[in-house]
Amino acid sequence: MHKLKNSILVVDNEPHAHKMLGAILRENGFNTYESFSGKQSLRMFRSAKPDMIMLDLALPDMDGKEVITSIRECSQIPIIIVTARSCDEDIATALNLGANDYICKPFNVGVLLARTNAALRGFAVRETGKPYMINGPLRMNLVRHEVFMNDRKVSLTPKEYNLLRYLMIHCGKMLTHRDILRAIWGTGHINDTAYLRVYIQQIREKIEETPKMPSIIMTKPGVGYYMEHAGTTMARHREAAPLLFPVHAGA
Repeated sequence: MHKLKNSILVVDNEPHAHKMLGAILRENGFNTYESFSGKQSLRMFRSAKPDMIMLDLALPDMDGKEVITSIRECSQIPIIIVTARSCDEDIATALNLGANDYICKPFNVGVLLARTNAALRGFAVRETGKPYMINGPLRMNLVRHEVFMNDRKVSLTPKEYNLLRYLMIHCGKMLTHRDILRAIWGTGHINDTAYLRVYIQQIREKIEETPKMPSIIMTKPGVGYYMEHAGTTMARHREAAPLLFPVHAGA
C-alpha cells in the first residue's frame, strides 16, 4: 500500500543545510526536494508541485523575498522561511509578502516540525474550509492524505491522490482536460489527454462500484471530467428505477 506523504521543497544554497533539513524531514515522514538557487526553486515549484516550501532568504542568484513574490502570484502553498537572517525588517517584509512563518537558524527541531505541521494543517483548512471532504461514501482526510470509500481505506499513488483531491474540491463543476492537466501536471502537459485518461481510469478502478459505468467521476466527451454530487447520483438512480408496484388511476 502506498503511504502518501507531504512533500517539501527545501531551498538553500548551503549543502550542509540540505543534508540536515532533509534528514530531519525524511525521518519524520516527509518527502523532500532540493534546490540551491532562486530560479531553480521556481522551476521545481512548477514541476514537482510540493506541498510546502522551506526557503532561505540568502540565495546566490536572487533574494528569497523575490521567490515569495513570484510564488504568491499563482499559489498559496505554505512557505516557511528558514534562514540565519534575524533582522526584524527582513522578517516583517517576508511575512508581508506572503510567507507563513519564519524560523531563524540555528533552530529547535521540535519547533521546526510543529510549525511545519501547523502550516500544512492550516493550508488544508483554508483551501476547503475544513481538514476533510465528504461526498457520499467517499471521504478524504486532507491533513493525513487518506482516502476512504464506504469506510474502506483506498490505496492511491501521490498523483492519483492529487487528481482525486482536485476533482473533490471542485465537486459538481465541469473541469476541462487542460484545467486538470495544468493543475496536476503543470503547463508543460496541458495536451497530454491520453495520460489523464489513464489516471482517471486507475482511480475509477479503486473507488467506483462499476468502473466501466462510473457514477462518481463522470466524463464529458471532448471536454473533460467532473465529480458527481452524491445526492445527484442517488436522485438519478431513483428516477431511473422501475416502480415495484404499479400505480392505478384513482388509487
